[in-house]
Amino acid sequence: MSNISIGKNGEDIARKYLEKNGFKILETNKRFSRFCEIDIIALDKSILVFVEVKTRKTDICGHPAEAITKTKYQHIKQGLYMYLQEHPEYKKFRIDAVSILLKPELKIEHLRNI
Repeated sequence: MSNISIGKNGEDIARKYLEKNGFKILETNKRFSRFCEIDIIALDKSILVFVEVKTRKTDICGHPAEAITKTKYQHIKQGLYMYLQEHPEYKKFRIDAVSILLKPELKIEHLRNI
């Protein structure tokens, strides 16, 4: 399985997880520039949530959420502000991370308001 297919699989798992937990998915893979793509944009009740998904086969190389670097976080924030300019109706927002480990068994961790 390539890294791209692992990532897409993880995003599908995260989307289903969020929907199951009451989130309304608005957009997936929203691209703002070549440096900025938001994996999932969703509503949690009235709060707009920008979700970064990190997937790993195993945790041998560390926890998936550790891959959200300061630079990656800054790019997410840039995209967030661009999205809010396009959609000024949203007043409340946050950034979440969903980390997914595929082996030895599927493990999903939802980190809110990172």
